Amino acid sequence: MDHDHAVSERIIHAAIEVHRALGPGLLENPYLTCMCVELAHMGIPFERERRFHLEYRGVQVGDYIPDLIVANMVVVEVKSVHHIEPVFIAQVITYLRITKLRVGLILNFNSPKLIEGLKRVVL
Repeated sequence: MDHDHAVSERIIHAAIEVHRALGPGLLENPYLTCMCVELAHMGIPFERERRFHLEYRGVQVGDYIPDLIVANMVVVEVKSVHHIEPVFIAQVITYLRITKLRVGLILNFNSPKLIEGLKRVVL
């Protein structure tokens, strides 16, 4: 099993715990904060809202800020939306390219069951 797959599984486990406790219907920020609490409780290293600079021809042209970088392996985007839109997948692909990571997870907490709001993106 790939190490990033094992990390993804642990992230999903953390997200299920958060979803069980809070249920759907909140805004994104409480879910993101609770994910940080749960990941820390599980001993999984993460960075919240780390800033990545985008350069073009040596000029910084923008910043990208993924919700979480977990174990320096997985980009995690926390959502609380009706359903996962293609633009969210494109956003994670962009984050993967900029961070040079290969695995991303979209966690949509506004789903009756978290598994229905889960999308894994791999480059």
